[in-house]
Amino acid sequence: MNTEPAKCHDPGSRRMTPHADRKKLLDRLRRIEGQVRGLQRMVEEERYCVDVLVQVAAVRAALDAVALQLLEQHTHHCVQDAVRSGDGDAAIDEVLAVVRRLLRTT
Repeated sequence: MNTEPAKCHDPGSRRMTPHADRKKLLDRLRRIEGQVRGLQRMVEEERYCVDVLVQVAAVRAALDAVALQLLEQHTHHCVQDAVRSGDGDAAIDEVLAVVRRLLRTT
């Protein structure tokens, strides 16, 4: 039985790679969660719409930063591994598909 962990570019693998700094990502996501709770409070308190919108923009920017960090890690590790093992085209296509999804605004 193969005990080697699956590479992230393996078709059956949908796990974050062990090299990813999960603690840092989780800390950022927890801060974003707090920002979203703050947005909820602002709406409950009927705060000025522009103030709420400014905070929405801040949350979106924070989520974009998380996405970029994940994309960088994936590209530097998973895609690089896939290219070395001969699966580069599929890994690049996957990255491009996710970038297209991230860039959709509606």
